[in-house]
Amino acid sequence: QAQLAESGGGLVQPGGSLRLSCAGSGFTLEYNTIGWFRQAPGKEREVVACISSSDSSTYYADSVKGRFTISRDNAKNTVYLQMNSLKSEDTAVYYCAADRAVHSANYVTSRPRDYDYWGQGTQVTVSS
Repeated sequence: QAQLAESGGGLVQPGGSLRLSCAGSGFTLEYNTIGWFRQAPGKEREVVACISSSDSSTYYADSVKGRFTISRDNAKNTVYLQMNSLKSEDTAVYYCAADRAVHSANYVTSRPRDYDYWGQGTQVTVSS
């Protein structure tokens, strides 16, 4: 059974950093488009960053460009989200998701409905 598990969330001060991990089990993340999404209280789920199966293409929401970096370690079957210069508005539950369909190597999508597998989420709170 394909599963995703996020970790690495927590409480951090504004300007600080966190690295989120998304570990896959039951399937190999290497062949999938992977996305990170977040949902703050009272708001809709929104895309944060995505990476293609070949790592040749990435997508970042305007709000996180230059601060967040998505990457993967195929040997560990894990995708990461490095978050720097965190702001209070980054506070949310962060989810990773995988698109199970096979696409071209540089395919990315920012639409939540295109993703099939979702993790349970990890809370990120940015506060002084």
